[in-house]
Amino acid sequence: MASFPLSVNEKLIARSRTVGELLAPTSPFDKKCGRENWTVAFAPDGSYFAWSQGHRIVKLVPWSQCLNNFLLHGTKNVANSISTRLPRQNSDSGQKNKPCEHIIDCGDIVWSLAFGSSVPEKQSRCVNIEWHRFKFGQDQLLLATGLNNGRIKIWDVYTGKLLLNLMDHTEVVRDLTFAPDGSLILVSASRDKTLRVWDLKDDGNMMKVLRGHQNWVYGCAFSPDSSILCSVGASKAVFLWDMDKYSMIRKLEGHHNDVVACEFSPDGALLATASYDTRVYVWDPHIGVILMEFGHLFPPPTPIFAGGANDRWVRSVSFSHDGLHVASLADDKMVRFWRIDEEYPVQVAPLNNGLCCTFSTDGSVLAAGQDGSVYFWATPRQVSSLQHLCRMAVRRVMPTSQVKNLPIPSKMVEFLCYQI
Repeated sequence: MASFPLSVNEKLIARSRTVGELLAPTSPFDKKCGRENWTVAFAPDGSYFAWSQGHRIVKLVPWSQCLNNFLLHGTKNVANSISTRLPRQNSDSGQKNKPCEHIIDCGDIVWSLAFGSSVPEKQSRCVNIEWHRFKFGQDQLLLATGLNNGRIKIWDVYTGKLLLNLMDHTEVVRDLTFAPDGSLILVSASRDKTLRVWDLKDDGNMMKVLRGHQNWVYGCAFSPDSSILCSVGASKAVFLWDMDKYSMIRKLEGHHNDVVACEFSPDGALLATASYDTRVYVWDPHIGVILMEFGHLFPPPTPIFAGGANDRWVRSVSFSHDGLHVASLADDKMVRFWRIDEEYPVQVAPLNNGLCCTFSTDGSVLAAGQDGSVYFWATPRQVSSLQHLCRMAVRRVMPTSQVKNLPIPSKMVEFLCYQI
């Protein structure tokens, strides 16, 4: 890849090591328009990786074999040349089979992807379940694809077959997220200014429409315990929703331009949001306070000019599984890795026209999409301190208000609240 300029503050920052590339095949007449890779995703168990190759096509590959190919053949891989197979438990016969990769034609431009896996004992919210077409087992793995025409198509990852076609949105489905609890509750964010909640265990029944956004909804993310949903959109919107009552909890105010991506930390204590105002904010979602700011333009633009620095717009943000690192992708042709307790990036990498990024399930690799292809980098390796591991354990079960009432020294409270 070509070299890229660094700011004065970033000249001594290490470059991240490239792990591999999945390059979409191109023909001499293939137009770049329509090849945008708006979405990449890892399966919750780390078994599969999926990305949009553009022109309606989604590619599904077994992830461990993909990594093996990088090690055997170097970093570059043409996407359609990978022949990969992984063992899995067959949901029908109970015998081991070897699923292969799949190329899925979704019928329209793909804007969003999300993997969902089922927990059998997690019942549908529908009362009458005898008439369901699908009985999702523990080893079931689904892929949801959000399309340009407003449809959401649900696919069986192991067979590549279409299972459901959800058709209530009237505009582009910009983002999708499954509840992490295995309930197969799916939330979709759309340019029609709504979020819709679907129960896939109830054959894709639409349970609720969440209204509140005045403009396009760009992204949505569940908290790790599935109780809270964050949605972000145009006009600086960052909303938090109670997913038991389907009601809005609060609006988070601080961004100066459209907010396009969001993700919770693994313990649910933090929320990262990315905006066209050139900033990533890390919030305490329980009290609505900004704890950290990661700037991509120095000096930062004033609020009145926040929409003008479009060569520094932040496109995507992702939280690592260690709870210590955040990755961001911006229009200045750079991917940055941040520590939540440091002002400047700890690693950087070059990427032209990057649109989306996400950490692998184990946090060892960052995947970023661009023009139908995907690039992978090794993430910063750091052994988490025992203090931080204890903090994450506490914060998984205690919101900020409960932590502040603990009979412990104030410094410990500040540490548990990520304020020091």
